[in-house]
Amino acid sequence: MTGRCPFASRRGFLGGAAGGALAALARATPARAEDPAAHGISTDGQGQGRAVVEPFHGPHQAGILTAQQNHTYFAAFDLVGEDRAAVEAMLRRWTEIAARLTRGEAAASLDGIKTDVAAPDSGEALGMAAARLTLTFGFGAGLFGKDGKDRFGLAARRPAALVDMPEFNGDQLEEARTGGDLSVQACADDPQVAFHAVRQLARAAGDTARLRWTQTGFSANYAAEDTPRNLMGFKDGTQNPIAERPRSHVDGVTLPNPLSPDKVVWASADGPAWMAGGTYLVARRIRMAIEHWDNTDVEFQELTIGRHKYSGAPLGEIDEFAPLDFDKLDAEGMPVIPDNAHVRLAASVFNDGAEILRRAYSYNDGTNVIAERWPPWRQGLEYDVGLMFFCYQSDPRTGFIKIFEPMSKLDALNQYTTHTGGGLFACPPGIRPGEFIGQALFA
Repeated sequence: MTGRCPFASRRGFLGGAAGGALAALARATPARAEDPAAHGISTDGQGQGRAVVEPFHGPHQAGILTAQQNHTYFAAFDLVGEDRAAVEAMLRRWTEIAARLTRGEAAASLDGIKTDVAAPDSGEALGMAAARLTLTFGFGAGLFGKDGKDRFGLAARRPAALVDMPEFNGDQLEEARTGGDLSVQACADDPQVAFHAVRQLARAAGDTARLRWTQTGFSANYAAEDTPRNLMGFKDGTQNPIAERPRSHVDGVTLPNPLSPDKVVWASADGPAWMAGGTYLVARRIRMAIEHWDNTDVEFQELTIGRHKYSGAPLGEIDEFAPLDFDKLDAEGMPVIPDNAHVRLAASVFNDGAEILRRAYSYNDGTNVIAERWPPWRQGLEYDVGLMFFCYQSDPRTGFIKIFEPMSKLDALNQYTTHTGGGLFACPPGIRPGEFIGQALFA
């Protein structure tokens, strides 16, 4: 695809993109629940604040409402065998190691005491500061049963909200990048600190769990008052539901602003007791066809998203934080924000009030050979870049799935995005001193 996109007019645009949807991109916005400056985080790219320690213990896991760090290293693990005691022992080791790493310490004491691994710490982060490291853990469906077997006696305790993800329109999920019995997301302001943390946990897993898939990600280091941009060049995070956000209008109704974590993020009270204070993580690896995107007129890009590219303002507005007015019509009587624009389809008012907390990161995995599915069907070397999309919600059935089902069919952005991997995980509540991750599940 070169030059202008195939829709010659706005009317053609409104009707044309739905029939050719690949996969959808639920609007990915970093969590901005807190001001990064309050944590001593650098907002000028120079790295001040890397010694700041994010609390590990608390009622909720860190890395969810935490002001977003610059880097992530996500890992999914498969459990090996059927030894429940071994899984509990591994989670105890992981808890101890995670608490140490988030304080900026080595994975184990370096004073000569023997450990159950070849060395107490692999050493590549020794002398580095904590860099606001957080480690967020999740349990996949495979922990509760796999291949028809209740391996660890936990099948009856699987939350109803931990569903098998439906196959969405346009999905091209690769088995090597999908699923997992356990998940760990390390976030930090230094990529080596994040990788080091997952590396220590993988070593400490021993013969109990093995890595299934991993993905790195990064978030642009903008000033605290600025909204970061994604690799499509658009501001990414203006409408996150927990942060202060502009109000939206549709059919004369004003959307609430802001929403509380209790409504959006934390597991509902009708779920299992062991998930009280927990949440559900949907992770999706979304590849962007930036070669096509870069050869698309900015005007069409803006119609696709529903916002102006450079200001971030809704179409027809000047200020980034102006309300999204879905009732506004242009001179031709057409919606200023098109019916299949990304922001319209993602809006809670069109999804029975569904909201999710987005905490996404860009990724850049270099290039690889690909055969395109869209004109001109070019085959050759293309960038493997996109979005590692993470979102947290009280229930994925009324959160991500509710939002993404229509988006996967109708979102104009589907012309440029393909979902290639991901998973759904139940993230247990926070950890009190002396407890281990998910202890209430095993009680």
